[in-house]
Amino acid sequence: MTSTNYARFINFLQNELSISSASIAIAERASVTTELPCPHPDSNALSMILWQYGLVTLEQLDKIFDWLKNTYDFN
Repeated sequence: MTSTNYARFINFLQNELSISSASIAIAERASVTTELPCPHPDSNALSMILWQYGLVTLEQLDKIFDWLKNTYDFN
C-alpha cells in the first residue's frame, strides 16, 4: 500500500469510524514483522488486528472491508 493510500485509509478510520490515533498506533505496532520491511502495514492485517484487540466492533470491521473493496476494487 502506498503512503498516499495508507493515509487515506487512516483518515477513513479516524474520521468515518472515530478510531483513535492511539488505537491505530497499537494495531500498527502489533502488525510490524521483521519479514516485511514496508513503511506501512497491510490494510487487511491492520483491520484484523484492530478487531482482534477489541479496538473495533464487528460492524466497524465490516465497514472497513466494504470501504477497502469500494476504494481499491479488489477482485
